[in-house]
Amino acid sequence: MTYVVTDNCIRCKYTDCVEVCPVDCFYEGENFLAINPDECIDCGVCEPECPAEAIKPDTEPGLEKWLTLNAEYAAIWPNITVKRDPLPEAKEMDGVSRKLDLYFSAEPGKGD
Repeated sequence: MTYVVTDNCIRCKYTDCVEVCPVDCFYEGENFLAINPDECIDCGVCEPECPAEAIKPDTEPGLEKWLTLNAEYAAIWPNITVKRDPLPEAKEMDGVSRKLDLYFSAEPGKGD
């Protein structure tokens, strides 16, 4: 099992989760975070830290595409280990549907 970042992170990008991760397995895109499933130790401390409730265990049904997406982008985006301010539109975007189709950016973030 691993944890994955899902749709609701897109254009919110709260980083509370990266601050508590004991193995620094978060990677930063322009408007999304990804967890490297090969580095995640399944401790679960990140899940309750996400204000957008975008982090889920990959054992939940229907998260296969998110596991693939997290693995793909964690391999190419820079590592992030410090908390930053969420995106300016985070509150308005929290809960918006179809974010992957409409708003996801494959561009890398700044990282540490």
